[in-house]
Amino acid sequence: MTMPSPRIVILVPCYNEETAIGKVVRDFRAALPAATVYVYDNNSSDRTAAVAAAAGAVVRREPLQGKGNVVRRMFADIDADAYVMVDGDDTYHAASAPMLVAKLFAEQVDMVNGARQTEVEAAYRPGHRFGNKLLTWLVTAIFGHRTEDMLSGYRVFSRRFAKSFPALSAGFEIETELTVHALELRMPLAEVATPYKDRPAGSVSKLSTYRDGFRILTMIGKLVKEERPMQFFGILSLFLALASIVIVWPVFVTYMETGLVPRLPTAVLATGLMLLAFLSLVCGLILDTVTRARREIKRLAYLAQPAPHDPTATG
Repeated sequence: MTMPSPRIVILVPCYNEETAIGKVVRDFRAALPAATVYVYDNNSSDRTAAVAAAAGAVVRREPLQGKGNVVRRMFADIDADAYVMVDGDDTYHAASAPMLVAKLFAEQVDMVNGARQTEVEAAYRPGHRFGNKLLTWLVTAIFGHRTEDMLSGYRVFSRRFAKSFPALSAGFEIETELTVHALELRMPLAEVATPYKDRPAGSVSKLSTYRDGFRILTMIGKLVKEERPMQFFGILSLFLALASIVIVWPVFVTYMETGLVPRLPTAVLATGLMLLAFLSLVCGLILDTVTRARREIKRLAYLAQPAPHDPTATG
């Protein structure tokens, strides 16, 4: 009896990539002939959709602007055993896709990250490289060191990853959320170095270094608050308590020497800060319990899907 082959899809979120998208579709169709290529056009004002369709992709549209909105739609709409997600700018190495997919099935991991490797400065500018390393270090220091390129746009996901991922982000900060989701659920992960190149002539990057960097930092802060509330509110509580002690210390010294409290507003302020410190600590304790319940729900959604497995593989 012939076993059915695993269903593999290639997901390409796109916005104004007329110059590059045709080659991306053709290259990935050649690398994974059995896979279906889905291009999700995100309100492009050029011929991205037409060029993608002519190259053989299934074209769909997402009206809500932002990569995060596109990823949410893709994972919700499409059912597959392996999801290859890649940007439509022709900077990622299509020939590496079979290796990434094979690793997903062979090692039964839920995400294989394509870590970018390049010596071409135009492809990976020093500022972007430094920003990526800094943000990756920040996230891995908090949530666990299991990746070297958190912001890569080239990844392969299992079905149980895709169907348990809430996708709350709207824009380019989606890569941060994808990484933290995997780390928080302690999913089996893998990372493979893949070649990275500069954009083709006429193609323009949609990434804004400072604006999107700030949005990613904001997302990291939100994720720390939501996924590590005890740490977040505990540090805030400690800061408030220390501020209260520093402010009230001169008042306390004066009181011990004279028995008087000449600066009553300062004493009231210190008391208020200490009360806020205790309230912050209580919030952390309560939200830590809520977060644990949320994590259990996501874990159950994750376990409801089968582990990645290629039924045609031997051994």
